[in-house]
Amino acid sequence: MDRSLAADGSDKSLKQRMDHLRLACKQAGVRLTPQRMEIFREVAGRIDHPNADAVFRAVRARMPTLSLDTVYRTLTLLKELGLVTSLGPRRESVRFDAHLEPHHHYVCVRCGMTRDLSLDAVSVDAAPAALSVLGTMVSTRVEVQGICRNCAEKVAEKRGVRKRGGTR
Repeated sequence: MDRSLAADGSDKSLKQRMDHLRLACKQAGVRLTPQRMEIFREVAGRIDHPNADAVFRAVRARMPTLSLDTVYRTLTLLKELGLVTSLGPRRESVRFDAHLEPHHHYVCVRCGMTRDLSLDAVSVDAAPAALSVLGTMVSTRVEVQGICRNCAEKVAEKRGVRKRGGTR
């Protein structure tokens, strides 16, 4: 599993996100259950933008009575509260991200690996004038698609085997 404590790798950032969860739930009059806390902690503590199934598997290891339905309902609630954003669909699943500061994403088109990407040149402030014809812009999100190093190495290894084996 690809984990860190927070998108910037700090305990402080995860603590701040958990504090934000508590405040947002209180302000919205939403009960903060142990399940909701653990589901949010799982998303907020990962860098791989997990889908609901990955969140379910990880949290269920700590909370065996957790249901997949609870995970889906909680992720939807967290999105409605503005505590997570969603990316997707990616290979039949939506991914979730608790890193709410403006940022972009790199997505591997082969394995679906997703990581945060800083592109300072792409922001609402740098929006082209052509967008004004369509309306106003609230935010930008760039998704760079490519083939990650891991997948590229696997492809290179397969090609090397084929050339040496003479099967082509």
